[in-house]
Amino acid sequence: MNLKRVVVTGIGALTPLGNSVPEYWQGLVNGVSGADAITLFDASKFKTRFACELKNFDPTQFLDKKEARKIDRFTQTALVCSDEAVKSAGISKELVNPDRVGVIFSSGIGGLITFQQEVTEFALGDGTPRFNPFFIPKMILDIAAGQISMRHGFRGPNYAVVSACASSTHAIMDAFNLIRLGKAEIILAGGSESVIREAGVGGFNAMKALSERNDDPKTASRPFDKDRDGFVIGEGAGMLVLENLEHAVARGANIICEIAGAGASADAYHITAPHPEGLGARNVMLATLNDAGMKPEDIDYINVHGTSTPLGDISEVKAIQQVFGEHAYHLNISSTKSMTGHLLGAAGVIEAIACVMAVKHDVVPPTINHFTDDPGLDPALNFTFCKAQQRTVRAALSNTFGFGGHNASVIVKKYSA
Repeated sequence: MNLKRVVVTGIGALTPLGNSVPEYWQGLVNGVSGADAITLFDASKFKTRFACELKNFDPTQFLDKKEARKIDRFTQTALVCSDEAVKSAGISKELVNPDRVGVIFSSGIGGLITFQQEVTEFALGDGTPRFNPFFIPKMILDIAAGQISMRHGFRGPNYAVVSACASSTHAIMDAFNLIRLGKAEIILAGGSESVIREAGVGGFNAMKALSERNDDPKTASRPFDKDRDGFVIGEGAGMLVLENLEHAVARGANIICEIAGAGASADAYHITAPHPEGLGARNVMLATLNDAGMKPEDIDYINVHGTSTPLGDISEVKAIQQVFGEHAYHLNISSTKSMTGHLLGAAGVIEAIACVMAVKHDVVPPTINHFTDDPGLDPALNFTFCKAQQRTVRAALSNTFGFGGHNASVIVKKYSA
């Protein structure tokens, strides 16, 4: 069938590097680390005592105080992020049919803060059930999509996608597919996450997934470095406004770039560890290239999952070399998690935004915190260490992988009429 072309017409971002898209991009290009000591709870007894928290984020600057209390922090960030995205896309009731505007917005975990608070208060009480009437609506991770639709009056397709750290890339993929099939004209796609609390940090510590470099938090996220010791947990939200090209042109929208293709796969290997040979990562990149009708040589930049874990970084690079062959030595690779930390369910969308901005500005953001080469990685590959690099970026590929072996990738490219 004749699939419709899909473009990006708006962006919103709330990250540890800044509370807007321009601040986020400036932080990436300048190689800024968002890591610091945890302030959201007393982490003095935890193995990991630092994270990539949002800076100077006050939800009541954007939301009514009464309403803000009724929603979890992950939904607060989602709503704030949606405001920036909708404004940047120039969406107004006069220019769009709200019945044809959808929201597919995800989270890997959802309202963990609310869940911890409610269960803790019950456990410390006398056994009498005194739960907040908003407990369940605050906790469920699909509520962010619902709240966004209510805030902006969008009545098109509305749901959440859950695939751990691949969630928001799957959300982008679903939005892309629905629009090119003609099921909607515009879809707000992305994800949010906020679990920097005792249960979140303690749970990942118990898995030995987090870096414990407490003496130097800003250099703790070290993708591809020999001495990497785990990821740095982060929080925030991101959103892309995806739109049918014909619809965007008709309303005079600012077209930022085009979505070329998306793909998904499973490792079918282990609940947390990646396939050692990168089988699932290889398959998802091949599927995405095939979906886009592109060759490996068409890609100039890969924003890798690159979490800074000993196993994950190596398996992903193996997959890249299998898929891209000789061209792997002619493209840029970088992990922006070295700066933002790992935003879990929101990681995919903020990294897709990094790709969108790289395509727009012809600048590849760096992988910071590189000190020692890993002998298990090919030194001839360009990991964009330490400094951003200028180059023409015709197309960029974003990879995200989640616990359970869930893999998702998306390609963005320069728009041409």
